[in-house]
Amino acid sequence: MEQKEIKCIVWDLDHTIWDGILAEADDVQVKPGIFEIIKTLDERGILHSIASKNDHDMAMAKLQEFGLEQYFLYPEIHWNAKSFSIDQIQRNINIGMDSILFIDDQEFELEEVKNEHPEVNCLNSKDYLNLLDEPRLNPRFITIDSARRRKMYQDDYKRKEAEKDYQGPSEEFLASLNMKFTISTAQEEDLKRAEELTIRTNQLNATGRSFSYEELDYIRQSDEYKLLVCELEDRYGSYGKIGLALLHLKEGEWLLEMLLMSCRVVSRGVGTVLLSYILNEAKNNGKALLANFKDTGRNRMMFVSFRFSGFKEKHSDEEGNYVLEHDLQSIQEIPEYIELYDQTKSFMNRGEMSELSQ
Repeated sequence: MEQKEIKCIVWDLDHTIWDGILAEADDVQVKPGIFEIIKTLDERGILHSIASKNDHDMAMAKLQEFGLEQYFLYPEIHWNAKSFSIDQIQRNINIGMDSILFIDDQEFELEEVKNEHPEVNCLNSKDYLNLLDEPRLNPRFITIDSARRRKMYQDDYKRKEAEKDYQGPSEEFLASLNMKFTISTAQEEDLKRAEELTIRTNQLNATGRSFSYEELDYIRQSDEYKLLVCELEDRYGSYGKIGLALLHLKEGEWLLEMLLMSCRVVSRGVGTVLLSYILNEAKNNGKALLANFKDTGRNRMMFVSFRFSGFKEKHSDEEGNYVLEHDLQSIQEIPEYIELYDQTKSFMNRGEMSELSQ
């Protein structure tokens, strides 16, 4: 079975990031090569966090002294079990346990995490120098979004803190974000990120299928298909390219062969924007709309989104493959607090356009 790529490395500190035990000696030193490894992986779009039994303030001060503090998201530094820390980090970053790599120098801690979270990948810190060569830490492409992934999570942390402090209805807070949702026809420069999205997105991927750059490039140039990409930004910054849709434009109907959305935007209420847009386009073009769904065991949230949007099951098989259909009579409205920018080209092919112009 193919192993999932690693999205986040969770580091211990004592005898892992640095040599020595901070509580026993303040003059600990960063292990050779650690800074370069963390920085390089960060540039590849790999996130970093911490699970350490230590004094929080002392440890963070030491990381700041070493110039490493900025790289770690949602650090868990306390005296609780490492498995608890992993659980908290996974919830905050919102990724699968099987995309986390935990690094510690003590086999006891590695076993404790593995016992509680069997999906988590574990590595003894004595092997840290091999990390840059690990295939699961070497994405095929390094995109603009992957290079700025940490910053996007840091921006999202600011959003969450602002939301905690906000007094009033949640929709008013969402309106205060000034969200702009842009839908475009995928261009060649979008394909690296598009491939990355199909590989990295699991929970909100309607079929669980991944596509290669070459497949997406063929689709992009075909008159039979429409590949849509969407981007979200607000007053805190850009979320990057966060969604994809692949439509097979048949003569009497459109088939939505792929729909996916980054988990990072679930709490922003934008999950149905792309789907509502496609439903309206199908209705305006007089086409029936079908959608493929494959139950992967991890994407039930996407099935719920389809049903909530008005899709009904047309047929299915014992392997969890569904074809859904929408009657296009009642289409969920796009929330008022989201400003939609439509930058797509016409859904009609050249033949249909020439007929209309005659």
